[in-house]
Amino acid sequence: MSDLLERLLDGDHRALARTITNIENRAPGYRDLVSGLYEHAGTAEVIGITGSPGAGKSTLVDKMAETYRDRGETVGVIAIDPSSPFTGGAVLGDRIRMASNVGDMDVFFRSMSARGSLGGVSIATADAVKALDAFGKDRIIVETVGAGQNEIDIVKTADTVCVLVQPGSGDDVQMLKAGILEIADVFVVNKADLDGADRTVQELREMLDLRGNAGSGRNDGHHASHGHHAEATESDAAAADGAALKQAEAEPGDEDGADAVWTPPIVEAVATRGEGVEAFLDAIDDHHAHLDSTGEAAAKARERYAEEIRTLLREDTAALLTEEIDARGGIDDLVDGVVAGETDPYGIADDVLDPVAACLRERREDE
Repeated sequence: MSDLLERLLDGDHRALARTITNIENRAPGYRDLVSGLYEHAGTAEVIGITGSPGAGKSTLVDKMAETYRDRGETVGVIAIDPSSPFTGGAVLGDRIRMASNVGDMDVFFRSMSARGSLGGVSIATADAVKALDAFGKDRIIVETVGAGQNEIDIVKTADTVCVLVQPGSGDDVQMLKAGILEIADVFVVNKADLDGADRTVQELREMLDLRGNAGSGRNDGHHASHGHHAEATESDAAAADGAALKQAEAEPGDEDGADAVWTPPIVEAVATRGEGVEAFLDAIDDHHAHLDSTGEAAAKARERYAEEIRTLLREDTAALLTEEIDARGGIDDLVDGVVAGETDPYGIADDVLDPVAACLRERREDE
């Protein structure tokens, strides 16, 4: 075991920070370091926060971390920042708003560059989550860039995906129609004190109803709703907090009584004042309980490993082929051949790949 890994497992925050830096920079030795994390990871709950820019993601994440700390839990936050198209570096714009937990060592915050991934969730992000998990953080929150349809990448990393919507934004509705609706485990209508919040909640309910009709046919018409407008009293809020899980328990499911279908609750919140945050975290807990009771947690873990394998193979294969192209004189020489009419891109790809494919087939036959 490397000294860095040993210090990380001993709870050294500086070692955790250095590990994530090595992961992000793909520094020499990072692969062995990440490999060593796997046997110590797997206990943290990973929560993805996504939504369009300006929806209040950073503010909500700040309040989430504060509330989890009040509950006695440790928190790791990875905030994905847009990459500069010129330098590849993170813009690191609005993180100053995450101020509630400054000085609390049990809230580890880290910004990471999207590294050209529009969804903001690269393999480096998944590796950094692994480091926080092995370190022993109870909750790991990943906040995405908010760049549109590619936000669906968060599904590959998070146990629970939470989508923020702000009232009165036609862009948000378009985003939902573009596919974000399908990935949400919990919806949050943030800035619920603004005009149009009720309409936004209603639009979400209607879209969920339509999805129910088109998919499982379990259109129950009473999706859980938590928040500023929906709950007038504390008792009403308490009843709504557990609504999603109670719904799962009450409706027909498998032999153990667990419902195989999760209906995303809609939580109303005003993150700047911390309103609705408790109900939001309770909804996340409900979803986590649903994952455990239905076996989806184990299935998600398997799919996550499969995706990590596929991504690593794509990256490693691309690096190997780039090396081969450089050895043949570089991409410009190959382009010259196409421009001169001597070959075409398909022919070049075959020339580069055929020896690799032949080598792999030969190895399979020898085994």
